[in-house]
Amino acid sequence: MTLNRLISRRHVLRTGAAFTAISTLSPARVAMAGPTEDPFLLRAAAGQAALRPAPYGPTDVWSYNGSLPGPEIRVRQGDRIRVLARNGLNEGTTVHWHGIRTPNAMDGVPFLTQDPIPVGGEFLYEFDALDAGTFWYHPHQRSSEQVGRGLYGPLIVEEANPIRVDRDLTWMLDDWRMTGDGQIATDFGSRHDAMHGGRIGNSVTINGQIPDRIAVRSGERIRLRLVNAANARIFGLDFGGLAPVVVALDGQPVSPHVPDDDIVVVGPAMRVDLVIDMTGKPGESLTITDVFYRDLEYRLVDLAYGPDRLRDAVPDWSMELPPNPLAEPDMQAATRHQIIFNGGMMGQMMMGGGMGSMMEQMREGNMWFINGKAATGHMMDPLLVLPQGTSHVLQMDNRTAWHHPMHLHGHSFRVITRNGQPTRHREWQDTVLMAPEERVEIAFVADNPGDWMFHCHILEHQAAGMMGIIRVDPGTTKT
Repeated sequence: MTLNRLISRRHVLRTGAAFTAISTLSPARVAMAGPTEDPFLLRAAAGQAALRPAPYGPTDVWSYNGSLPGPEIRVRQGDRIRVLARNGLNEGTTVHWHGIRTPNAMDGVPFLTQDPIPVGGEFLYEFDALDAGTFWYHPHQRSSEQVGRGLYGPLIVEEANPIRVDRDLTWMLDDWRMTGDGQIATDFGSRHDAMHGGRIGNSVTINGQIPDRIAVRSGERIRLRLVNAANARIFGLDFGGLAPVVVALDGQPVSPHVPDDDIVVVGPAMRVDLVIDMTGKPGESLTITDVFYRDLEYRLVDLAYGPDRLRDAVPDWSMELPPNPLAEPDMQAATRHQIIFNGGMMGQMMMGGGMGSMMEQMREGNMWFINGKAATGHMMDPLLVLPQGTSHVLQMDNRTAWHHPMHLHGHSFRVITRNGQPTRHREWQDTVLMAPEERVEIAFVADNPGDWMFHCHILEHQAAGMMGIIRVDPGTTKT
């Protein structure tokens, strides 16, 4: 996606006092147990986290295994993932494995693929890591609040032969709506948030911290895995003179390339893998700035070069990641489907569903519509029923004044056109960011049977109706 606006100025917000540079900033990693061993225990519960630097006190959060983000589950492609989710909250929950292709029963969608895990209950998630890449996990039960309070963590599937780098780092980006006393504001479910751009916070963290500086070495090559865990904030990162190369989007390899406008755009739920050569001199520092929202640019973090140099020249190591085993859509035989998004403030309301029908749904509290209908729960008629093994193109038309990161569960898709123009990389994604009034076409093979959520990952938009179900029907398998 192109950052299609001018950046008016660099308004820098200092987020804390100066600290000694952190040498590494990555979630705690855990190794997956073997197939005959006990599964990894993942417990959701209330706790506290040091979201703000000293001298501020801790913030009440919800988290997995007492850490924020939750532990980084790191496996090799082809490994069996076995996670026992235990619910220590005072309400039901689930775990959804975002972006990774699982059997439908393991998708973690309450009342669609499973019942919510009750208070004190457990659920065993078990599936194979079919694709290498950067993924993540989070609840889908009351997700706008459960994710907004801190329930998420990274899932990394390593390639059998990964590209060569000096360090492999994961940054989970998030924002928090904090009160003056340093606690999370409790205004979840705000109608204003739902009708506009979602719940945007006033404090931004990397892996649950507000770091001032992160230590790097001159000459080193870093693979940086960016995961946007925010409810609604879109990040547009300017790396301050470095030349980050995009090597994967949403976990799927892409032809290595410099991002449009030199800005790395990461919408909610999306992931971007970068390869970055640290070309500065020992003792220098540079600032990474988030410039996505006009006149609201701020300093995210500084990179501080240590006193020594790792190497004198940029290494000539390959950045090409091996492809994952995704079925290529047959564009000649593909069935095309029109998907129109309406609703929200300042959006176009007229469409095939009828103005009267949409107004009635709005009186019932719904604010966003897919083909004229708002989701009223997970038990709803499918938006589409697709025979298993068939190819499809979704012609998506965003007739609203707001961005929408549209996510399809259980599948990856190729982004083939934007506003009628072919995309340069035909990138595989599972969450595509649509700008206001933008038209995007995606293509995929409906090869994973079951009922799959299709929704906006601005979680307030999803809760206010922007969700449907796409059924892949094995009973009508293509012959």
